[in-house]
Amino acid sequence: MSSIKLTTKFSYGVGAIGEASVLWLLATLAFFFYNQVIGLSGFLTGLAVSIAIFFDAISDPLVGSMSDNFKSRLGRRHPFMFASPLPVMICVFLIFTPPEGMNQLAIFAWFTGFTILLKLSITLFTIPHLALGAELSDDYIERSKIMSFNNVLSYTGVIIMHVYVWFFIFPNIEGYELGQLSRDAYPPIVIFSCILVGIALTSSAYFTKDQIPKLKQPKERRSKNNLFRFFKDIGKVLKNKNYLYLLLGIFFLSILIGTHEVLGLYMYTFYWKLSPIQTGWLILNNVFGYAIGFIVTARLHVIFEKPIIIVLSAITLSFFWSLAVILSLFGLAPEPASWDLVIFIIILGSVAAAAGSILHISVMSALADVCDEHELLTGYRQEGIFYSARSFFAKASGALGSIVAGTALEIINFPSYGSDKEITQSMLFNLGILDGPFAMIWGLIAAFFYSGYKITNKYHREIRDKLEQKKLYNS
Repeated sequence: MSSIKLTTKFSYGVGAIGEASVLWLLATLAFFFYNQVIGLSGFLTGLAVSIAIFFDAISDPLVGSMSDNFKSRLGRRHPFMFASPLPVMICVFLIFTPPEGMNQLAIFAWFTGFTILLKLSITLFTIPHLALGAELSDDYIERSKIMSFNNVLSYTGVIIMHVYVWFFIFPNIEGYELGQLSRDAYPPIVIFSCILVGIALTSSAYFTKDQIPKLKQPKERRSKNNLFRFFKDIGKVLKNKNYLYLLLGIFFLSILIGTHEVLGLYMYTFYWKLSPIQTGWLILNNVFGYAIGFIVTARLHVIFEKPIIIVLSAITLSFFWSLAVILSLFGLAPEPASWDLVIFIIILGSVAAAAGSILHISVMSALADVCDEHELLTGYRQEGIFYSARSFFAKASGALGSIVAGTALEIINFPSYGSDKEITQSMLFNLGILDGPFAMIWGLIAAFFYSGYKITNKYHREIRDKLEQKKLYNS
């Protein structure tokens, strides 16, 4: 199963459009919406996000373990993928339509509860979907191509949402120069996202179900799908040193990502003082960067080893993602609200986005290679556990980034909706410190741990040869 049809790769990747649209809403708009539009305090907003991510992190390995051992006429991955779209759509709608007149505690409970349910619902798709990607091919390079499709279509989902929101919604809210500060701007965004996620998730599940007969199945039906076996499985995969170093890298990189995601809209609105249209053009960062990642990553894996690519791309991402802010702190960036500033951010951001795209594809592909190593050592295929445990670490650290950012907004006395406090230059400077040097440090720590990953192309060929010899011997 080394060569996969282009249509299958595309159908698989389409699901990432839906995933990305939902995750973009949560990462980019939800925190800002509740803090600056609804008026929930920065600390409580960060706490709500963190609690939801924590529950999400717990559910990921459980869903992974269940999908690894699930048997049905639709295989072990697709039943979960088909179950996800409807509850995702319902939860997205409810998160962005809280009842008016609630106090701080009630708003906090509403946001926390429905975000937990949303994350659980999207997990039913995301974890089996990632595991499916690893199962579609055994080939080292072909996997990189499959993950490239998943990656580029994920970013396509981000681009679709970004363009719709910043060019068509936020600039056109009556009475608001900055539409992101108006409650009326969010219902059309939510409806659009629900339609997009419903079509994308359902299509990905439906148009890949022809691959079910070709996919690996559990060796036997395990009657006890319980927590004991789950934790036993987790213990096994964490003994793999290559996997452990990848997880540690993912952990610290996710703190970087969590910090940037929470503070991103604050930076555009208050620090850089950009209009919605100017903010909209910043999508070129992703367009240029992600296109480069999609085009070059598989080729890079032919020329260079994945471990080298992973470390260098992590360093580049960390540095260039924070560089514009760092330069501005020293007075070396163009003036706020200027188009020169927009071009400046696009240039630096494109380098960061390209590095991020290459890093994501490389790490996802590396995880599939680790699954092969684990099968050789233990005799079991457990992609679900590997990808869900990866997701657990990423989300746990992302939760840390969210609550740190939310708490930091409180510490620097940044005002929320309804506050009579003014935004001072000192507040803006401190905001820049958080989004610049503070965030970059976490990415550099991630690069250090990524350097412990050692599965090269040669080593992976040896793994595959030994697995094939085992299959021939057992047959």
